[in-house]
Amino acid sequence: MILVTGGLGFIGSHVVLSLLAQGQEVVIVDNLANSNLQVLERLEYIAGMYVPFVKLDVRNTPALNKVFEQYSIDAVIHTAAFKSIEESRLKPLEYYNDNLSCIMSLMRSMQRTGVRNLVHLSSLAVYGQSSLELNENTPFNFNNSNPYIKSQQMIEEIIRDTVKTDNEWNVAILRIGNVVGAFEQAVLGEFVQPLPKNIVPLALQVATMQRDYIELQQTAQTEDQTVERSFVHVLDVCDAIFASLYWFNHQQNVCESFDIGGYSLSIQQILTEIKQVTGQQIKTIEATYSFDELDQIGSNSSKAQQLLGWKAKRSVEKMIQDQWQFYQSTLNLSG
Repeated sequence: MILVTGGLGFIGSHVVLSLLAQGQEVVIVDNLANSNLQVLERLEYIAGMYVPFVKLDVRNTPALNKVFEQYSIDAVIHTAAFKSIEESRLKPLEYYNDNLSCIMSLMRSMQRTGVRNLVHLSSLAVYGQSSLELNENTPFNFNNSNPYIKSQQMIEEIIRDTVKTDNEWNVAILRIGNVVGAFEQAVLGEFVQPLPKNIVPLALQVATMQRDYIELQQTAQTEDQTVERSFVHVLDVCDAIFASLYWFNHQQNVCESFDIGGYSLSIQQILTEIKQVTGQQIKTIEATYSFDELDQIGSNSSKAQQLLGWKAKRSVEKMIQDQWQFYQSTLNLSG
């Protein structure tokens, strides 16, 4: 059985549904901070079966211990985290408290109950530096001032230090790009908040006239002055997680990080793709306030291809089409 933390969030719910589709048994833990029970209802409806769910905060170690005692868990996929680079500047304490306390509580529970297989979802931003050629040998820039980036760097340090003390651990740290897309046939996707934090949901709000425009920062040292990012389909992320779990079967005492990037595009280029898919103009205006951000974040993910046999299969157009189809379906439901 596989435990998925944050299993009702955007990435987590797709991981759960993909695991169920493969006949795996899953238990979900989520505190509903970034999700709701409608996602669980949808998962159970699609899967046609009851899906065990425990509402708890991963930081609550005694409650988490009970979940490990109640279910026979073989591996954990840790997707629960606060993930907004911009928001973390405004809420540093929340980000440090949530992200660091979560991994410590989770690994303590795993140690206590003898569960030693962990797939941890990190971010390509963890390097703290600007490049489209990032790779697992790129050193972290520990001088980056962003609380989210620093919290992810610390989490990786915590994981590595813990693994050194116990030779039964198998850990895969997946450093993921910007996740886009939705499940096939629009059965599941990202439930967009009224104030989304990511560029694609923001643009889709403009495409459906839920929003007038996007504020766009155009100060990057790139060809079109907008930042360049790696975009990856949520189902490609699921494939990378499954490849990691399979890889564990042939490993003993490993702790490896893998870049899970997709296609590197500028924000302007992704907006052009969204315009083509939706047939709508995506109006942008100059951002009224600016903040420091890394100009480029991208990786060719060659290590994941070599060791896990993984590479991104789904195109940028497919990501946008799938997310657009799902977003339209949610508007029809609520309309």
